[in-house]
Amino acid sequence: MIRKVIILAAGVFIGAVSVSALQSAGTSAIAANSETYKQLSIFGDVFERVRAQYVTPPEESELIESAINGMLTSLDPHSSFLNAKDADDMRTQTRGEFGGLGIEVTLDQDSELVKVITPIDDTPASRAGVLAGDLISEIDGEPVRGLTLSQAVEKMRGPVGSGIDLTILREGADAPINIEITRAIIKIKAVKHRVEGNIGYIRLISFTEKTYNDLANAIDDIEEKIPSDKLQGYVLDLRLNPGGLLDQAINVSDAFLDRGEIVSTRGRNAEETRRYNSRPGDLTGGKPIVVLVNGGSASASEIVAGALQDHKRATIVGTTSFGKGSVQTIIPLGENGALRLTTALYYTPSGKSIQGTGIKPDIIVQQPLPEELQGRVRETGESELRGHIQGQDETEEGSGSIAYVPPEPEDDEQLGYALELIRGEKSDPAYPPNADKTAKAAKDVDKTDSKTE
Repeated sequence: MIRKVIILAAGVFIGAVSVSALQSAGTSAIAANSETYKQLSIFGDVFERVRAQYVTPPEESELIESAINGMLTSLDPHSSFLNAKDADDMRTQTRGEFGGLGIEVTLDQDSELVKVITPIDDTPASRAGVLAGDLISEIDGEPVRGLTLSQAVEKMRGPVGSGIDLTILREGADAPINIEITRAIIKIKAVKHRVEGNIGYIRLISFTEKTYNDLANAIDDIEEKIPSDKLQGYVLDLRLNPGGLLDQAINVSDAFLDRGEIVSTRGRNAEETRRYNSRPGDLTGGKPIVVLVNGGSASASEIVAGALQDHKRATIVGTTSFGKGSVQTIIPLGENGALRLTTALYYTPSGKSIQGTGIKPDIIVQQPLPEELQGRVRETGESELRGHIQGQDETEEGSGSIAYVPPEPEDDEQLGYALELIRGEKSDPAYPPNADKTAKAAKDVDKTDSKTE
């Protein structure tokens, strides 16, 4: 999920309109309102019938909440209603610490089951063997089909230390898989880092309020361990990163750019367009960067990959990303919770929307699956989600890819390729050998700055 601040602006329109045009517009508006209120009246009638005549007395607040969620989920897979508890949980998650299993999920419309987008690294779910693309069919023996996403998520919550049994349907598996997980406090370390010889490796796990500061600290630590004249570059690992806060995606992109647009968001009206630009100062001093992506790289992570790719600041390696190019605004509803509503699409600096298409790597490197997972891990992507917003450049090929990262670095072929690329052991098609990447990036930024719409 990506959040942004709502900005309301009042505009003044100066012009001339004929009286007949005004009358026509007014008549249409009245007719539209009349039809809308007629439909709302039908809803009220149905609600009263259910309330008065259903075989058992229904919980009225649940009826209303289900009706609201039904309206929102008919729009796209990412719009939803958050009751007071859900809204509080969401605020806690963006701070980087919450209780639960550690999985990012959505509702698969075709199967009506809960689909795992990605297990969060180093959490109970990932350690128990939950994989991206898994379908959760039962929670503690109770069927998921028929539940809303909110209801299913609520059942997966529970006291820290308590157990939960998930029944998983996995493509290629002969039978459903039962996985036992113990709930825990999920403390998401937004950034992990280490040195690989003379290369800095930085993994961004999610985009919480801590991400940019943790990234800056990671770069400082790497530079303390590797002298500047020996530091060959950085690998920025965005694989299995489901996204997060928009401002953090902008700050992370800005950390590697000196100038130019990072991302723009465009709503239904032209005046709602927002552009976010980088400021002078590259925390890495222009060192070469390779960014790793796969089918688990979504939303905010795609903003970073897209910005660095368009400015030729980094080489993107891996497989096609998830393809979530929409922006969700969180609209507070006081003590009643909040509304998560898709209000815009975001565009990379070159003006490209990745909705339903994803970020295509400069160099495609497939990640071989171990024998026990072959045929059991399915590709995952926005274009597979029923009811997703159709992207302007979306094709039958769609978005997404396998979302798998080996637990041991020596088995990670995508990482191995990235390290060899920085060391000069493999050629980079984006740049000729020994090219000055910083100078080339600056020229491309100038071209981007001059683009108008």
